[in-house]
Amino acid sequence: MGRFLHSTFFQKITSWMPGLSSLLQYKREYFTFDLKAGLSVAAVSLPVSIAYAELTGVGAIAGLYSTILPLIVYALFGSSKQLIVGPDTATCAVVAAVVLPLAVNDPVLRWQLVVILTIMIGIWCIIAGKLHLGALADLLSQPILIGLLNGISITIMVDQLAKTLGFHYDYSYLIERIIYFPFKIFQIHIGTALVSFFTLLILVSLKRLKPQYPAPLLAVIVMTIFSWLFNFDHFNIRIIGNVSSDFIPVESWIDFDKGLMRDLVVPSLNIAIICFVSMMITVRSFASKNNYETNADVEFKALGMANIAAGLSQGFVVSGTSSRTAVNDANGGKTQLVSIIAAILIGFVVMFLLSPLQYIPTCVLGVILIYSSISLINFQTIIRFFKFDRDAFYLSLSTLIAVLVIGIIPGMALAVLLGLFLFLRRIFRPKDQLLGIDESGRIHSLGQGVNPVNNTIIYRFNSPLTYFNIAYFKRRIINFIDEAEEPINYVIVDAIPCFTYKDVSVISGIDELVRSLKIRNVVLILSGRRKTLKNWFKQMNINLDDKCIEITYDLYFAVRLVQSRRHMEKNKFD
Repeated sequence: MGRFLHSTFFQKITSWMPGLSSLLQYKREYFTFDLKAGLSVAAVSLPVSIAYAELTGVGAIAGLYSTILPLIVYALFGSSKQLIVGPDTATCAVVAAVVLPLAVNDPVLRWQLVVILTIMIGIWCIIAGKLHLGALADLLSQPILIGLLNGISITIMVDQLAKTLGFHYDYSYLIERIIYFPFKIFQIHIGTALVSFFTLLILVSLKRLKPQYPAPLLAVIVMTIFSWLFNFDHFNIRIIGNVSSDFIPVESWIDFDKGLMRDLVVPSLNIAIICFVSMMITVRSFASKNNYETNADVEFKALGMANIAAGLSQGFVVSGTSSRTAVNDANGGKTQLVSIIAAILIGFVVMFLLSPLQYIPTCVLGVILIYSSISLINFQTIIRFFKFDRDAFYLSLSTLIAVLVIGIIPGMALAVLLGLFLFLRRIFRPKDQLLGIDESGRIHSLGQGVNPVNNTIIYRFNSPLTYFNIAYFKRRIINFIDEAEEPINYVIVDAIPCFTYKDVSVISGIDELVRSLKIRNVVLILSGRRKTLKNWFKQMNINLDDKCIEITYDLYFAVRLVQSRRHMEKNKFD
């Protein structure tokens, strides 16, 4: 066995399936911890998977199908030892927003679209992983993600409120639903509201008194028993009804309108990014907590494989779930075997215990969704952004408002667009600073104890120079020279942060700047990247006038050069 584990063939397999390597080198002392964690994860996953199926608009069985094969597949292909994949609040809400308008009131078509969308997401993720696009984990910045999750959480809570109180909304948009909610008070179904209240009481009590217990599962069990004993359906308290383990009929796939797939391409790409970004936040946080490394590209491919497995088993979109991963970690889960144990337990329920699920009241699932969504609400971070980073605050708040006003999908697109514009604005008009020297001879930003060099400007431009900010760069330097209180003879530019790649417009712009400075009897000194800059000017056939521009090794060398020349000029004058 040891020889096999060190063979080239095994190394090739584990490069694609890092979880398999962990399982083949499994330590027996981990099993007790993994078994306990697996039981706990299954206990939490069962009720929330059914609830997310309701949120997505498909049957309860699809929620269970979404948790079996994906758990096993991720356990083999993922690099995280703690992550638990499965349906989650944000992605299910986005999927529902995409699919429900296309399917109208056809439940079979709705399920088909969800399956196809899930497989598309899986394909996008695998392609991204093969192209090493793990850096996309940083595409949705934290302000955007915080605003998005807050908006989605509020949307889900308002949407599920009707289910927990037993009435129906007359409007599909959130703002209208909130405005007209007071008019729905007299339509509240008392029985449904009482069941929802007692469900919430169980959840809150268990979290406060016995936080280690799987509160959602126990709440579902208790209320399902009451539903069976007192025949809730007879009192017009809606229940799930018959839960069939059948798949989508084959003949319905033959009649499926293939043209609808075009409407899923862009949303599937957007959801793939959301799934990956939210998953990587969980992956990185628990990997850091437990002191091991993960690979973003491997995680992308693992997420893709898990979603393809979910789609082929006629489930729906899965992602990394922070709540179930936290349950795993809190119960001492050590390896990916936790996912396999949880999948086996849920599979057992699907095979032998489907019948009792029909008595679950749908309002109970609504309460669980609202309860789960509350944990995603995080206004404190948005307020913190206001204190420390106004741009992040406005971006996060704009994302939140966009999701609430125009919907999840367009709100998300607008948020990414705003984030891109903010990034471009920072490159177009980046922060810059004037530098000076302190008493010990170190270069810092001008301020207390840091003085400018006589007749010299030391300038730092905190962004790569490119064709759309070179004009601003030149204008800033000219303005500093013209506004200076004393005559300026030298401008030292820190070339390290701004000359990061070759750009024809930038090189030409520097040549134009030199001419402008020559008129003002100012010498330009570029400090840093000396060899690189000289090669760029040479390739552009720009002959440098040594009297007007110089390129030095670093800022300290440039300052010494200026001081030496001033000293020589002073001695010459004397």
